[in-house]
Amino acid sequence: MLPFSTLTYNLTTGEKRVLTSWKSYTDPSPGDFVGEVTPQVPPQARRRIGEAVHGLKQDRNSKPPRITLTSEGSLKIFQHNGTDWEVDFEAPLANSCDFYDVCGPFGLCVMSPSPKCKCFKGFIPKYTEEWKKGNWTGGCVRRSELDCQGNSTGKAADVFHALANIKPPDFYKFSATLDAEDCYQSCLQNCSCLAFAYINGIGCLAWNQDLMDAVQFSVGGESLSIRLAHSEFGGNKHKKTIVATSVSLTVFVILGFAAFGFWRCRVKHIAHISKDAWNNDLKQQDVPGLDFFEMNTILTATNNFSPSNKLGQGGFGSVYKGKLQDGKEIAVKRLSSSSGQGKEEFMNEIVLISKLQHRNLVRVLGCCIEGEEKLLIYEFMVNKSLNTFIFDSRKRLEIDWPKRFDIIQGIARGLLYLHRDSRLRVIHRDLKVSNILLDEKMNPKISDFGLARLYQGTEYQDNTLRVVGTLGYMSPEYAWTGMFSEKSDIYSFGVMLLEIISGERISRFSYGEEGKTLFAYAWDSWCETGGIDLLDKDVADSCQPLEVGRCVQIGLLCVQHQPGDRPNTLELLSMLTTTSDLPSPKQPTFVVHTGEDESRFRELITVTETTQSVKTDG
Repeated sequence: MLPFSTLTYNLTTGEKRVLTSWKSYTDPSPGDFVGEVTPQVPPQARRRIGEAVHGLKQDRNSKPPRITLTSEGSLKIFQHNGTDWEVDFEAPLANSCDFYDVCGPFGLCVMSPSPKCKCFKGFIPKYTEEWKKGNWTGGCVRRSELDCQGNSTGKAADVFHALANIKPPDFYKFSATLDAEDCYQSCLQNCSCLAFAYINGIGCLAWNQDLMDAVQFSVGGESLSIRLAHSEFGGNKHKKTIVATSVSLTVFVILGFAAFGFWRCRVKHIAHISKDAWNNDLKQQDVPGLDFFEMNTILTATNNFSPSNKLGQGGFGSVYKGKLQDGKEIAVKRLSSSSGQGKEEFMNEIVLISKLQHRNLVRVLGCCIEGEEKLLIYEFMVNKSLNTFIFDSRKRLEIDWPKRFDIIQGIARGLLYLHRDSRLRVIHRDLKVSNILLDEKMNPKISDFGLARLYQGTEYQDNTLRVVGTLGYMSPEYAWTGMFSEKSDIYSFGVMLLEIISGERISRFSYGEEGKTLFAYAWDSWCETGGIDLLDKDVADSCQPLEVGRCVQIGLLCVQHQPGDRPNTLELLSMLTTTSDLPSPKQPTFVVHTGEDESRFRELITVTETTQSVKTDG
């Protein structure tokens, strides 16, 4: 890519500029790979074969970068160090799942040490012989046709099959206004809806065409529900008549009951042994004040995990509201069997949370382990999560600016405790507004430590291949290279801070005809008005302008591209609680600059997966 040229998409005309690879190192004709910016919500920067996670931004006085896209699909960004060009970022193809749509329509690429394609349940290879040879591009086709009129014709209705840990396929329709149940009902009642996914903090995604570029991770990702014919779940197309004598039927029933009784006793025995083993291991970990709940107690409290008691769902399972016999309300996190959390990880989470005690952290009350079930029991937060207030047009009026500022400071105090003041130093790795719970007095409490990591000292930095987190909240160095530190959480805090001030989601914000992102709009606001016009208009009457402007400046400092330019947690809390002078932030990242004679284009280039997770050895 030549200096000052751009990867762009003009929202008005549909015109776009792309970067096309050579066919080979010696053949300059157009190759298989194309780097482009897409107009979808959220916007993406991608290679047409293989996804790339990258952002483009340069300081005004620095030398423009050099970008290459090889015939193998490897995208590299070079920076000039004064004497030579050096690689600043590289997005290699780690395995076949990195190739775009490698498994074809309705094919699923399973991310593993040896990636392979398989068809979704209810589908079979379109070209069987090619599929056996490893040529999966033909994809898959349905084994049984859908019958969307099942209810009206007397036939069985179509059903949905849920898959966990999925990177959502491309070409979805997005709705921010539907909740989880409405998302399901909307797809169920629309025969052209082939699949849907509801993602907390994002919204409802629906697919009305072939599912393309679907990937299944070992951990993380989202739940995707695919529409299938009822016959795929054991329904028979032809009725069968079973004729048997009364004697044989009686013998069969007796043997069945005997086998069931033996199986049930065996399961209870194994579960009892397993439960004792877990309890003994936990006791050896010195976990004070941790209660062990019986499964029957939890089933009664949650009304058998009734959907009406469901509070939310994440990559590691669902959360339910419950009420114990003494009237105490609880929140129950039920880990899914496909969550990827084994015994060691689950124990680490229990031990970690139980040893962290702070007024701005959610408190764990106990756990329940029985058979395959693994449950964590927390104190119940009557006001649920922060995102239910600031992103709701009516409820946002309940938290004016003074209350928002109190919440911001409370989150910072909880973060300081995690990073510096607790005897366990913790990096959260998934800070976002939906993980900030509010008690009856609207005090904030940081929750969900399933992705947290322990560290020693104050200048900790680590690297992992297991990049886990949420779209928009992950720092650039973590999303691109897996490097994380205290400054990764600071970046996430900065995103939350700008969201709390504006009342807008980082993943959905688009301002003006040029489609400014929240970062770009906050930067312009700070440069032009000191940040005051970024504030949510519904609470503008209750604000202190200097206080708001200071918070906008702190938010911009927290989302600086380089970790060294961000404040540490101690500096952050000092900035929020004093009136000392603040350093000036640099223009935030993920902004594409265009020439003065060009149209303005959409500016955000983000991570393509909402929550991506890949197996790691660390």
